[in-house]
Amino acid sequence: MEEQKKGIGKGELIALIVSSCIGTGIFGITSDVAAAAAPGPALLAWIFVGIGFLMLVLSLNNLSEKRPDLTSGIFSYAGAGFGPLGEFISGWSYWLSAWLGNIAFATMLMSSIGTFFPTFKGGQNLPSIIVAIIFCWLLTILVNNGVESASFVNMIGTICKVLPLVIFIIMMVVCFKAGMFTADFWGRVADNASKGTTTGSVWEQMKGTLMTLIWVFIGVEGASVMASRAKSLTAAREASLISFGILVVIYVLISILPYGALTRAELAGMGQPAIGHVLQATVGNWGSVLINVGLIISTIVSWLSWTMLPAETTMLVADDKAMPKIWGKVNVKKAPTASLMITAVLQTIFLFSLLFTDKAYEFAYSLCSAAILFSYLFVGLYQMKYSSAHQEWGQFTIGLLSAAFMFACMFLAGWQEVLLVSISFIPGFYIYYLACKENERKVTTAEKWTMALILILSVVAIWLVANGTIAIG
Repeated sequence: MEEQKKGIGKGELIALIVSSCIGTGIFGITSDVAAAAAPGPALLAWIFVGIGFLMLVLSLNNLSEKRPDLTSGIFSYAGAGFGPLGEFISGWSYWLSAWLGNIAFATMLMSSIGTFFPTFKGGQNLPSIIVAIIFCWLLTILVNNGVESASFVNMIGTICKVLPLVIFIIMMVVCFKAGMFTADFWGRVADNASKGTTTGSVWEQMKGTLMTLIWVFIGVEGASVMASRAKSLTAAREASLISFGILVVIYVLISILPYGALTRAELAGMGQPAIGHVLQATVGNWGSVLINVGLIISTIVSWLSWTMLPAETTMLVADDKAMPKIWGKVNVKKAPTASLMITAVLQTIFLFSLLFTDKAYEFAYSLCSAAILFSYLFVGLYQMKYSSAHQEWGQFTIGLLSAAFMFACMFLAGWQEVLLVSISFIPGFYIYYLACKENERKVTTAEKWTMALILILSVVAIWLVANGTIAIG
């Protein structure tokens, strides 16, 4: 029988994963999907992305069962398959993705608060940045006082923020008209382009939705990252599948049902948060108020989750000696204080950049999405390597599909974002060198070649930014 221990239970893990994924993206998904695709292609895109992320979840569950000794989750899988540098690249990418996502949360939070308090309108002025920094440090202090207690707060907050989404789904079912839903099912209406929507082949429409769909799934690996703090590995595996099923149902209903209540052109033209405007158009002003309140709660709770996850990441990677020990040092509450403080300082500095860019939210979440794909890719690759060695060809196929999906996402996400992420490894590899020196481990020839290749890409990225080929913000 699997040993039970004090820690985060299955219910709290489900809340953590659902909360991590249901952040700001879901509140804008209706208009983002409608602008790119008609109902038919949108449903096909959901099938494609749903299968891809299901392969990731199944890979994580299989590896947690077969390699329970690798308690650092997705990062230790990279380490087991590709050595300390593989683990560092996976952990560094995940950490970078997590706190860049927090910048996106900060921007959307202050923008939504600006709906009620004009001082914060737009979310990128000085008062907004100051309040966002205060939020950042309050959440950091909460997590620093104990990750398990913070996860309980997160579970309560998740219930509060899911409620408006459930009400939205119910209202869309009530308002649903089958004739409107099927009127332009495949997006063939010739004048769509003049109404803010795109036409084209089914594949072109599907491709236009993919980054939006990928963005809302980030966080689905949360139970694996927190597995070392779960009451049992079984609880972590079950939480992964249950939360994935909940997310798929919520996402599909929220993005697809509105096609039966309003025209595609009307949906595409909605301001943000889009689902608030949809409710306003169908049931009145109270719908907009409800959604904005839900968005504020959603963003704060998701920000809490993503304050926990990056700190947990660096702590686990440091425990495996792929980062310097200071990143894994914990306080009496077993929280990684140094990692939390370093991350909070970087977020504080980066928040001031919102004063100098017009597209902070889009820039932050596109980099966030590009960075985390590296961590996901390593999971699929190690699933393939482990399953091949043990002649488990069914599991090998799952890993192959997961890895192929992540490669496709990298390509569809755009080479610009991937190149920009490579710049972060300039300081990153210095930190890895310090970890090697601290643990008296030499950097191997293969590691040197790998780092050289990534650094060449980072130099190319800097050159393209300097000559204006890649625009920032």
